[in-house]
Amino acid sequence: MKFTVNIEVKLKEGLLNPEANTIQRSLNLIGYKNVSDFDTEKMFSMKLEAKSKDEAAKQADEMCRRILVNPVIQDYKISVV
Repeated sequence: MKFTVNIEVKLKEGLLNPEANTIQRSLNLIGYKNVSDFDTEKMFSMKLEAKSKDEAAKQADEMCRRILVNPVIQDYKISVV
């Protein structure tokens, strides 16, 4: 079966996010003073051939651990549809 796999990757809680800080400052400077706690994340999306939803999730988790995510500074969440 073919599954759609989405992987959300974010910096771990408490780490500085220079990209998000820069965007928030820029939004504030152009008049959006009501924006706070801005954050960014990456989204990976793929079609994955697997025998079951659990197998697709397991393969996606392995991909995250091997190449897609830096576990020292990032957390991730996998959803399989």
